[in-house]
Amino acid sequence: MQAAKRARHWFFLLFTVLFFGAALWLTAHLTYREGLVRLAEDGTARMELYVAYLRGVLEKYEGLPELLATNKRLVNFLLNPGGHERIEALNRYLETINSISDAADTYLMDREGLTIAASNWQTPRPFVGRNFSYRPYFKEAMQGHLGRYFALGMTSSRRGYYFAYPVRQSGRILGAVVIKINIDKVERNWEHPDTTLLVTDPDGVIFITTNPNWRFHTLKPLDSAARRRIVESRRYPNASLEPLDILETSSSPAGPLIRLKTTGGRGDKTYLLQSRHMDQAGWEVQILSDISGVQRLVLRALLMAGAVIMLSLLLGIVLWQRRQRLAERHRYERRAREVLEEANEALEDRVRERTRELVEINRRLRREIEERRQAEEELHRTRNELIHAAKLAALGQMSAGINHELNQPLAAIRTYADNTRQLLVKGRQEDALWNLEQIGELTQRMARIGAQLKIFARKTSGRIEPVPLHGVVDGALEIVNPALRRADARIRILIEPEDLQVQANNVLLQQVLVNLIGNAIQAVEDQEQRNIRVHCRREQGRVRITVQDSGPGIAPEHLPHIFEAFYTTKDPGQGLGLGLTITARILEEMGGDIMASDGETGARFEIYLSEAQGSVVHG
Repeated sequence: MQAAKRARHWFFLLFTVLFFGAALWLTAHLTYREGLVRLAEDGTARMELYVAYLRGVLEKYEGLPELLATNKRLVNFLLNPGGHERIEALNRYLETINSISDAADTYLMDREGLTIAASNWQTPRPFVGRNFSYRPYFKEAMQGHLGRYFALGMTSSRRGYYFAYPVRQSGRILGAVVIKINIDKVERNWEHPDTTLLVTDPDGVIFITTNPNWRFHTLKPLDSAARRRIVESRRYPNASLEPLDILETSSSPAGPLIRLKTTGGRGDKTYLLQSRHMDQAGWEVQILSDISGVQRLVLRALLMAGAVIMLSLLLGIVLWQRRQRLAERHRYERRAREVLEEANEALEDRVRERTRELVEINRRLRREIEERRQAEEELHRTRNELIHAAKLAALGQMSAGINHELNQPLAAIRTYADNTRQLLVKGRQEDALWNLEQIGELTQRMARIGAQLKIFARKTSGRIEPVPLHGVVDGALEIVNPALRRADARIRILIEPEDLQVQANNVLLQQVLVNLIGNAIQAVEDQEQRNIRVHCRREQGRVRITVQDSGPGIAPEHLPHIFEAFYTTKDPGQGLGLGLTITARILEEMGGDIMASDGETGARFEIYLSEAQGSVVHG
């Protein structure tokens, strides 16, 4: 019987673990998939805008070379080049056209590829006199087509996109007019912290990217033919054309994922890759979206799901224990009835066999048995009431503790949420985003507070390490600032020295200060002078933290009981009497002490903690 019961318990435990594991896996899977889909939608929208922008830039200059090719001044110059004065006049004319069109360079080439006039004729390295017949855009123009090409300038070493169109006279090609576009500003206009935009040429070389470290690299190794073609056209002089360090590729519902090694060997990042082909230029526009935000979203979802599962499990355990106690009680009562019935039957048999004296004895025995039964029932009922009362007290303390510890972060979240609504109405989106980040941090803090209360319940403490007091005080002030403003109270912080450190747990010590400062705020609310002072200093190898207010102080009859559970001097509804109890327990876990006294102007609490070994001693 016991073996079967034990087997059922193990089976139930295994089923619970598998069920909750499957729930967490499903939560992570769905959150990850939904996050990738949303990331892909954002990337698609951003890429559509980027492609439209690139097309607009190219279309703006695409017809300009053909228009210039019909200019009689250029045609006559190719027919009769003339002397130095005519060349200088044509240079000035091209310079004017280049300035009006806002192009990078405009120049005229003869049939041999020699540049005979250019808009940059007055720069230190002009195109005039240089031969660019090896460039593919010139070769296409000489075949009677509009030439297109992207390359690094041989003289300027600056990236540019070239349009070339043949200059004709009576069907005969005399030369070509070329427009160069500077595309550096394309990258600057589309920088984004979580995405990387890049454009590859028909050979797969990255020539436009918002990540300068990826420029003139490839997503995959080039074959020998493509590398030779690039070298012969001098498209990217001095560029290594090495592929990016792709560690792994995989697929997802939103598209392919690639894991790249980051620059400097500082780890790696995984990106969602999306691409779009531009037929007009033969380019491949691609966007790489960092999925770390999706991973953080999955982690938050798992934490929330885990919290819900733990609460459900605890509730199930409580209900199961209650059912077991009720079943045990019923079994005990049934057994007691059976024993009494057997005793009654035995006594009745003896009554029939014995004399009246035995009958009288039997009567007395029945009375004694009845009294014993009633005493046992009373004892059993009293024991059950004590067990039930102890259970209610533990549950009440846990519920009250959670309510007390989460009350202030919830108030801060409410304040940030109200401010965010007003900021959004006023169009202050950056401030609103900052408020939302604070809400996220407070939510994480609430999760840490729940973990701390769980530590209290198991009588264990968090990790003890050197903690800078300055950071702890700043964190506590972040939480109590709304209450300080509502009470119109002034708080003065003095830390001597500024880099003073203690051996403690950062979150737990911060919660201690929140409790003490919160009590001080309530104490000074009805006073004319609403002052609070926090003083931290080194004292005989330990650190003393003093929190003093200008309130009415603590009456002498209350001081001996101030740290007892559920003991409070506040009005009903203002507190449960657990704040100082929890504070004392936290400090005890960290090896510290707390003392309360009635100061000169109000209540005074003194905390003593061990000084961290890493603190700098100032003479």
